[in-house]
Amino acid sequence: MIEIREAVTKKEMKEFIMFSFELYKNNPYWIPPIIADELETFDKTKNPAFQTAEAHFYLAYRNNKIVGKVAAIINWEEVNLLEKRKVRFGWFDVIDDIEVTKALLLKVEELGQKHHMNHMEGPMGFSNLDKVGILSEGFDQIGNMITWYSLPYYITHFEQLGFKKEKEYIESDFSFQGINPEPFQKASQLIKKRYELRSLNFTKTKDIMPYVDKMFDLFNETYSKLQSFVPINDIQKAYFKKKYISFINPEFIKFILDKNDNMIAFAIVMPGFAKALKKANGKLFPFGFYHLLQARKHSKEVVFYLIGITPEYQSKGVTAIIFDEYYKICLAKGIETCIRTPELEENHAIHNLWKHFNSKITKRRRTYMKNI
Repeated sequence: MIEIREAVTKKEMKEFIMFSFELYKNNPYWIPPIIADELETFDKTKNPAFQTAEAHFYLAYRNNKIVGKVAAIINWEEVNLLEKRKVRFGWFDVIDDIEVTKALLLKVEELGQKHHMNHMEGPMGFSNLDKVGILSEGFDQIGNMITWYSLPYYITHFEQLGFKKEKEYIESDFSFQGINPEPFQKASQLIKKRYELRSLNFTKTKDIMPYVDKMFDLFNETYSKLQSFVPINDIQKAYFKKKYISFINPEFIKFILDKNDNMIAFAIVMPGFAKALKKANGKLFPFGFYHLLQARKHSKEVVFYLIGITPEYQSKGVTAIIFDEYYKICLAKGIETCIRTPELEENHAIHNLWKHFNSKITKRRRTYMKNI
């Protein structure tokens, strides 16, 4: 018999997190999250997402042993601003037993029905900056710190339970050694001169902070036309600024300004932390923090996390400036591999940016939807 219990206490929330460690303990491709970071994400007193969202965390038990988990989420900004009556589900992990999956997703459906939602979709987090999707290809590829790993039977469970594919994402990478910089180096100088643009480069995190709010405003503007986009609000800006910006190597954050010092483009690249997170195995101490710091300084991989260009400049070659700046820093740091994080299949503007980089698709992932 399967019993579903809601995780409420700190002990239960830690058990919620640690189930994934148990499920994937021998899997070489799963990247463990930092346990303390996950606990903070689920803490209603610390994560500002809870100011505009409701979330419940469910654990499935059989014979008093945890066999699955899911978070059921309603993002009220999504419901009220986009008029999408959707209950989200995320942080989903389960043993290969469709009855466990069915019982967990029934709890998600019940929350949706309680608030008169008309469909459910997942896996996804609170917002567009959270992890998203289950793998449909690339099960034999190592993940990274901003994606979930999942097993092939997840898709089988969802489809047998009547869920339909909703959104498709692709991930890819390319070799830095295979890049010919000459085209975008020449274009960069021409575009800067033609539109009176300049790039901002940093060596200290404190120098980045005055620009971060403008960056999030541009992020909201850039992605606003995607059908599932929910803007980042001011409280979330402050939270992400404190939590993430200081963690990124400052040389990997680039801003482009016009002649009036208006930000017209930005890009964030992160060092590849996958191997360091494997070594840390969820803990910052005693050695996890050291491994992460080493990766921050010496990783030979970079992950392209976010890029945004104001609509007015999206067809004016501004990406040449961005690529030129990243080529310089990646060359100096001896970068070998560049990784593109999940991009919506429908986001053709983003895909077009990479057409000259000989990218190879390494993973596909998707969300699933069901009417309720």
